[in-house]
Amino acid sequence: MCIFETLKLICMPSHFIKTLTCLTICTFSVALITAQTNKKPKNIILLVGDGMGLSEISSSLYFNDKPSNFLRFNTVGLSMTSSSKELITDSAAGATAFAVGIKTYNGAIGLDENMNPSETIVEHIAKTGIASGLVVTSSVVHATPASFYAHQESRRMYDEIAVDLVHSKLDFFAGGGLQFFQNRIDGQDLLQQLKDRNYEVHTDVLPQKISEKKQAILLAPNGMPKMSENRGNFLTNATMLAIGHLSKNKEGFFLLVEGSQIDWGGHDNDAEYLINEIIDFDKTIGAVLDFAKNNGETLVIVTADHETGGFSLSADGINYNKIIASFATTGHTATMVPVFAQGPGEHLFGGIYQNTNIYTLMKQLFDQK
Repeated sequence: MCIFETLKLICMPSHFIKTLTCLTICTFSVALITAQTNKKPKNIILLVGDGMGLSEISSSLYFNDKPSNFLRFNTVGLSMTSSSKELITDSAAGATAFAVGIKTYNGAIGLDENMNPSETIVEHIAKTGIASGLVVTSSVVHATPASFYAHQESRRMYDEIAVDLVHSKLDFFAGGGLQFFQNRIDGQDLLQQLKDRNYEVHTDVLPQKISEKKQAILLAPNGMPKMSENRGNFLTNATMLAIGHLSKNKEGFFLLVEGSQIDWGGHDNDAEYLINEIIDFDKTIGAVLDFAKNNGETLVIVTADHETGGFSLSADGINYNKIIASFATTGHTATMVPVFAQGPGEHLFGGIYQNTNIYTLMKQLFDQK
């Protein structure tokens, strides 16, 4: 800056200097926001709290001895969950909306309402070399995870879904469901078939090391144990193992993580069960957000397929400092569910939209890389 320019600045009224400073800061901020908006994620992690509505999320604030990780999100939207033929969805139609981007009938796994197979996000990104995986606390052939790799008329077709998993594009999966892969009525040894397809198979404990092969981890006959049954840190540890494994892929990755048993606590109208599961899910969200913050190329999305139980938190009579958890039903409800997003592309997830929009946006972000 020359002397004349310096003198002009000194002689300027203070309010003008403040305005000039403010404009400079605003210009910089707009440029920074624009740069962040234009950035696309290399990786997407979708965390689904099955049956998790706003009251379930709120319980993580009131019953957790640590700050809830839901408070770390700046972008929040609302998703409408109805299936194609029913106002109230089930997990199969809800997850198919995320995985395929279509509304379908309750019970459908990766099919449209006319029972035609539709390409899943996992199948789509595999064509461009993007890796994929899933971690769940249910069986790996349960409705939510199945919708990302299988195509079956009914969510109850577990044996057929297991075969679809063996032939899927997944590079990593962890959860329960061992009984569907061995000692089958049709005589197929799906564990051996997984090994033949270059999977390292674990059926006893969660491995501590990342394998050079694909990884298949089946640690329970059906669903994993409840948190109250000493499941421990499986969800967090398996998720971080999956991230470590998938991060080796230079083209990026997609990971589905499901807190499956939040839904089961809702169906049972068991508040303690539900709250234990949501706190475990919250902990896993925190670990994923920590990874994404350090990585800088990962979009984290947290949502639910539907709400279960009509769960509510209310005062104990006139005692407004004591919360009572209660339920309205043992089934699902039609309430909208929140969508949280953090990372490159998060700005797209604000607002109110159909659940199929989550697939559409994920596909758009992967295709624009």
